[in-house]
Amino acid sequence: MKMEGEMEVFTADAERARPACETLEPERLASPLVFSSPHSGRAYSEDFLAASALDLQMLRSSEDVAVDDLFAVAPLLGAPLLRANFPRAFLDVNREPYELDSKLFVEPLPDYANTRSLRVASGLGTIARVVSEGRPIYRERIPLAEGLARIETCYKPYHAQLEGLMNRAAEKFGAAYLIDCHSMPSRMPTGNSRRPYEPVNADFVIGDRHGASCDPAFSHRVHALLAGMGYRVARNKPYAGGFITTNYAARSRNRHALQIEINRALYIDEATLQPLPRYKEIKADLSRLVAEIAGGVAPGSTWRAAAE
Repeated sequence: MKMEGEMEVFTADAERARPACETLEPERLASPLVFSSPHSGRAYSEDFLAASALDLQMLRSSEDVAVDDLFAVAPLLGAPLLRANFPRAFLDVNREPYELDSKLFVEPLPDYANTRSLRVASGLGTIARVVSEGRPIYRERIPLAEGLARIETCYKPYHAQLEGLMNRAAEKFGAAYLIDCHSMPSRMPTGNSRRPYEPVNADFVIGDRHGASCDPAFSHRVHALLAGMGYRVARNKPYAGGFITTNYAARSRNRHALQIEINRALYIDEATLQPLPRYKEIKADLSRLVAEIAGGVAPGSTWRAAAE
């Protein structure tokens, strides 16, 4: 019997039967909130595993393990939850569509590829070359056609669904609030050989691009709710929000995007990826958070208007 939070990893036939991504819909759309879990996918194809120099456990170190489950209450409270089923090590939708690494592919990259971003330089482009601690994923370079096919079959469907959910929320409620859900390792590389890692001194990091992507009143409310539960909460450091947060925010049109990073050491053993005894407590607190913010935006109103 699985413990709560212990998520099944899909391979072979089970993997092929799953769509690239899926939206868990509420019975009745009752909130302008849209939840996104882009990195909790755990369907690993046999071809991908065979091409990798790493074992499954190493590949899974890139996952935001069980984050989709931690926010699973959202559809019960009237808000959709979009989740990727493909793993982050296979393709990362929190990147531009063509942030591609020339070191990864057999053929030269097309002219439209962004090969100069800092994420590509670190091996973490749209199709990652490495996982955590810089460990190379592949035994050898892969065909460019394979990489482009992943973008067509995984990246584009995810963003098409996410854009549709944001448009629907904005049309129905006059505003859309994207909550992009992630987890973070409990320690960060420092670049210092004497002290290669240091702990992340936060249980949660709230990212709103330093106020550019989200109504500050909404960001403050999420921050205050988590802090009120006794958690250490940081704002925009070390994570201010990625491509999804930036791309779907348009505050002038009442479209807001907030990234939430959960310290993995709160709820899983980072070595085994198995749930810790506190898993149920963390999930219950996040369910309370979702309930609070789902009830904080009245239909047809912005958060600020509802709060006032």
